[in-house]
Amino acid sequence: MSEHSHQQRQQKLKEKVDARIDAAQQEKGLFLIITGNGKGKSTSAFGTVARAAGHGFKCGVAQYIKGTWACGERDLLSQHGVDFHVMSTGFTWDTQDKTADTQAAQKIWSACKTMLSDPGYDLVVLDEITYMITYGYIDLDDVIATISQRPSEQSVLITGRGAHRRLVEMADTVSEVRNVKHAFDAGVKARQGIDW
Repeated sequence: MSEHSHQQRQQKLKEKVDARIDAAQQEKGLFLIITGNGKGKSTSAFGTVARAAGHGFKCGVAQYIKGTWACGERDLLSQHGVDFHVMSTGFTWDTQDKTADTQAAQKIWSACKTMLSDPGYDLVVLDEITYMITYGYIDLDDVIATISQRPSEQSVLITGRGAHRRLVEMADTVSEVRNVKHAFDAGVKARQGIDW
């Protein structure tokens, strides 16, 4: 391909992209979902929190599953004003106590509802909340109503496998992470700083 042909193709592409940017005029907070069976959903969400905090935005994070584990992201981001609410029981394979897990999930959900009604929060991340909905610890209709009624400029990002179709339908952006290959499947231990 000649330099001239390449330049013409790139110019056409630029014109299409510029036209789409010009057409996007709506201003509102976004509802985003990162779901799927692959590794990296929470990592992606924390990248978004880091980006928002770096721009000086107020962020809040609820951790439903991994909250009892060491968390480099939480350690770093809390130093930069990010509020964290952590489920105290870990998850059902640790406690095997549905009543305690439900109570712990409800306690964090209450804190989430406070953040989701506060226009001071620019971004609220509900990390691994999909499991809480799937297991019935948190009511889907309550989640939908609360997210729908949040302040108009507030963005919400939820993570976890098996996002409910009703949440997917109402979301502005949905990304699905899938495993192609995972070291753990080959017997490799999780690494601090990479996996947690």
